[in-house]
Amino acid sequence: MYERSSEPLLPRPHFVRRLIVHLFWSALIVLGSLGLGTVGYHGFGKLEWIDSFLNAAMLLGGMGPVGELSTNSGKLFAAFFALYAGLVLISVTALLLAPVLHRLFHTLHLDDDQPGEVSS
Repeated sequence: MYERSSEPLLPRPHFVRRLIVHLFWSALIVLGSLGLGTVGYHGFGKLEWIDSFLNAAMLLGGMGPVGELSTNSGKLFAAFFALYAGLVLISVTALLLAPVLHRLFHTLHLDDDQPGEVSS
């Protein structure tokens, strides 16, 4: 997916396209997770839709739950969703940073005779 260190630096339009693709997949993961969490809190936790959405959004944002759950199934769902949300937060952050960090490292490792070198 990414160019090797022996290859020239990716042109800026292609790099922007790569960023947009990573942003698209990140948004899809977050929106899918938000939907899953909202439905789960509503079904298992017996919360209203808006409260379910708020709890899911807060967990996916790394903040923590807002309301108190009264059902055991809701508490179990909240525990597993909290673990899942933490992994989603880490994964999406990595997915968004990967192209930028790759370009930075690739730029730093270009040979003097390769095109696309950043001059100091």
